[in-house]
Amino acid sequence: MTMPSPIQKWPGLSLFLPVFCAVLIADQISKQIMLDLVFYPPRYIEIGLLLNIVPVWNSGMSFGMLADGGLVVRIGLTVLAFAVSGWFVWMLPKLDRLQRLAGAAIAGGAIGNAIDRLRFGRVVDFIDFYIKDLHWPAFNLADTIIFIGAGLFLFNQFFTSESSYYEK
Repeated sequence: MTMPSPIQKWPGLSLFLPVFCAVLIADQISKQIMLDLVFYPPRYIEIGLLLNIVPVWNSGMSFGMLADGGLVVRIGLTVLAFAVSGWFVWMLPKLDRLQRLAGAAIAGGAIGNAIDRLRFGRVVDFIDFYIKDLHWPAFNLADTIIFIGAGLFLFNQFFTSESSYYEK
């Protein structure tokens, strides 16, 4: 008789783990490419009418909030990323398929940014979206995937009948 693998024992891990790893790897690869391409030496790359690639070090959280928080913010955001990711793994048996997918996206992006904080003390941002002179704060692939994951999670909570979180 063979023993079940951890993936077979923990419902939802077979979806969560590959998505989490794909997000994390894609994020870290994209950041390394951008570090090599636009951070050293610093330069701007115009992509089109609405998009540039720019070197931005973000010592805070989304949109540069809490950027002056120093070590406390860096540690707090790193701990928060691991706590949220751990919560999603813990809740996997109670989450439906879309929630598991969304959770994996959020966790992968959060850990990707946490890795930056541990490596550099700040997050590598490089996507500059703008309309005329109005620029959105620079962001990265992890931020984009976290945003999409959060949107999917909320959509599932409010607009589908498949939400199993409150049914169990």
